[in-house]
Amino acid sequence: MIPDALAAALSPAPREAAGGEAPGAIVFGGAHGSLAVIRSLGRRGIPVWFLAHDHLIAKYSRYTRRAIPWPGPASPEATAFLLELAERNGLRGWTLFPGGDPEARLVSENHAALSRVYRLVTPPWKVMRQAHDKRLMYRRAGRLGIGHPWLCDPGDRARARSLSGRFPLVIKPAMRNGGDPLSRAKAWRVDDRAELARRYKLASALVGRDNVIVQELIPGSGTRQFSYAAVWRRGAPVASLVARRTRQYPVDFGFTSTLVETVEDAAVERAACRFLKSLDYDGMVEVEFKYDARDGRYKILDVNTRTWTWIGLGAAAGVDFPWIMWRLAAGKSPPVTRGRTGVKWCHWSRDAVAACQQIGAGALSPIDYLRSLEGLMAFSAFALDDPLPGVMDLPLLLWRLLRRKFPRTHAPEGSGIGTLASRDEGFPAPAP
Repeated sequence: MIPDALAAALSPAPREAAGGEAPGAIVFGGAHGSLAVIRSLGRRGIPVWFLAHDHLIAKYSRYTRRAIPWPGPASPEATAFLLELAERNGLRGWTLFPGGDPEARLVSENHAALSRVYRLVTPPWKVMRQAHDKRLMYRRAGRLGIGHPWLCDPGDRARARSLSGRFPLVIKPAMRNGGDPLSRAKAWRVDDRAELARRYKLASALVGRDNVIVQELIPGSGTRQFSYAAVWRRGAPVASLVARRTRQYPVDFGFTSTLVETVEDAAVERAACRFLKSLDYDGMVEVEFKYDARDGRYKILDVNTRTWTWIGLGAAAGVDFPWIMWRLAAGKSPPVTRGRTGVKWCHWSRDAVAACQQIGAGALSPIDYLRSLEGLMAFSAFALDDPLPGVMDLPLLLWRLLRRKFPRTHAPEGSGIGTLASRDEGFPAPAP
């Protein structure tokens, strides 16, 4: 049963009529990638609801029909919430778009129950786990002849201290499952054995000793990192592109892409397709690689089975991934398409910081920075037809940083930050 505190959020909005429209979509988790999904579908008249839990930027989009607070993917009531949301609001047949790893895992692990009510873009757990768990993913890559970083599952601090791998190394969770500092950072760099032992102990306390792995850090900047992004249907690609991470933040060990450009790279595409075909993959996916100049190989880093940050680049390049995925989920078969090269996407608020750091270090000149922005066609938050998320991007970023540093920090009253009320699109705000 759903707690009484959430019951009002589940109730239909008095002026909302879900029936009579094309089946809509529910987007939950993530941040700028989820905003791109909402814009993609909303611009085509598809009703989109947003379940707000952590990052709130998507709720400010004019294309968000209704923003609803929910307990989050870690809640024991999460699956029941989604099922009851559909039951109370007539949302049967709507498509679920998870925007973060915890949300994708929730859908995947409860695939059977949720697929009876919703259309899903996430594979069941038996498939997703092969991509989500880096230990399984690297083993599969090795069997397929796909390069991957050296990896160790140390098991305890004594073994971690005696590892023979070359420093620097990285400590990361085998599976990112929540909002702990290690999962948010994706990985921690360690430069010597003492730091390895200390960080390993802390990582074990945060995510569990059985979920900690140690991996080599492939040298080189973000310009050596590439992604294959696609929508697959029954083991074959329907829409795809390859992109290069031109800049990232932080500069040396990127948590997120800040400037991404579509490129042509057959080696990356072949390796990604080999991996996905071995899974008979079905759904949206982004496969990350890094080129290792030491042996001249592309090495697989991550397989993201949920919305990725720069998914909005696809529409600018001619492959609107959310729209294509929604059509497939609805039983429609769009033609096979490939993204064109030379199209750029920018996460401006973070890219400006990354560029300033590079300029300060002498790795980038101001002229080269301006040249790198030529031809920009997509932004993480700004859009002419939907300006408010772009206005709110920096304040929300500052608020999140303050909230992490000072957990009791609250936004100023009336700012709209920190509340999960719906935008004034004719729907009243759900009860707190």
